[in-house]
Amino acid sequence: MKQKKILLLGSGELGKELTIALHRLGQYVIAVDSYAGAPAMQVAHEFEVINMLDGDALDKIVAKHQPDLIVPEIEAIRTERFFDYEKQGYTVVPSAKAANFTMNRKAIRDLAAKELGVRTAKYLYAKTFEAFDNAVKTIGFPCVVKPLMSSSGKGQSTIYQESEIQQAWDYAKSGSRGDYDEIIIEEFVEFYAEITLLTVTQRNAPTLFCAPIGHRQEKGDYRESWQPCEISDKDLKEAQEMADKVTKALTGFGIWGVEFFLTQKGVYFSELSPRPHDTGMVTLANTQNLNEFELHARAILGLPIPSIYLLQKGVSAVILATKESNSYQFIGVNEVLKNLKTDIRLFAKPVTRPNRRMGVVLLSSTLDSDMNTLVVNAQQIAKQVTIKEDA
Repeated sequence: MKQKKILLLGSGELGKELTIALHRLGQYVIAVDSYAGAPAMQVAHEFEVINMLDGDALDKIVAKHQPDLIVPEIEAIRTERFFDYEKQGYTVVPSAKAANFTMNRKAIRDLAAKELGVRTAKYLYAKTFEAFDNAVKTIGFPCVVKPLMSSSGKGQSTIYQESEIQQAWDYAKSGSRGDYDEIIIEEFVEFYAEITLLTVTQRNAPTLFCAPIGHRQEKGDYRESWQPCEISDKDLKEAQEMADKVTKALTGFGIWGVEFFLTQKGVYFSELSPRPHDTGMVTLANTQNLNEFELHARAILGLPIPSIYLLQKGVSAVILATKESNSYQFIGVNEVLKNLKTDIRLFAKPVTRPNRRMGVVLLSSTLDSDMNTLVVNAQQIAKQVTIKEDA
């Protein structure tokens, strides 16, 4: 197998684990992000610091390195440039179409609901506060508000009453990334669980699915994820059919994090990421034979994935910063690692800020163990780790 040069656009904790997986397969990685010292830069062969929303800067980096694969790992990228790169002969993972559609909530939602007929929550868009106010009142209370482009829950909130409309609008505008100024307003779906269905599309082999991952969100970002999540055979089949339909329409190869709501009325499509998913970090607890990063690496390189199967149950629980600092240390790591079948990943980000994810605790157990107990244990163990931030 010939070594490929891979341009990784986005170098956070997910990019770091992907870089490690690619290293193990003998690949060459150039990590790109908007700040120096990003996690993936710490393990890549080379790195570049640019504003990826600057199309000219992005063009220069691509021309400089002439990569075999361009792999986007975050949302804030001038993704429309990807179409030009494909015309020039570069391979974008999973594809320019997928990157453009999934980086924009409007494009992916319209594709799923209007073109493919996939079940979603009712939704409207707004560019002005007047249109936003009308959309909220049309959808009704409660409703969920999100910027068209954002990450880690930034700008996302739920409106329960009219007095919260202005605050939700301001927060959504402040959390928007890139130059998208539109907001999506969604019907609040009464669900009993949220799942991520990691879906792997391959060049010359069938689409594969990991066991569903459950997760709990707070402020729009996940706090714990667990695999497997309990789900009926009927709902699992419906989710797999939806994921297969959407990923086929977007085209390309790699792993996709497809999110669903489980409701009494069936499965609702929520969102999709064309790359490893943050909730999928639970697979680092060796819950399955290949973790999500190893699966992505194999898929984008065109290497075989004979099957994906569960080995044990697992939970990931996040470690969050509480304030901003460029000097900090982790307290309690020794205590965490005294627990059996427990591991930890510390991301070594150069700066902390309130609610920034700085690490995860990983806990695993046998397939016959009680998942609720495992989740509670992971929460308690994760609380043993604190971040001491210097002023």
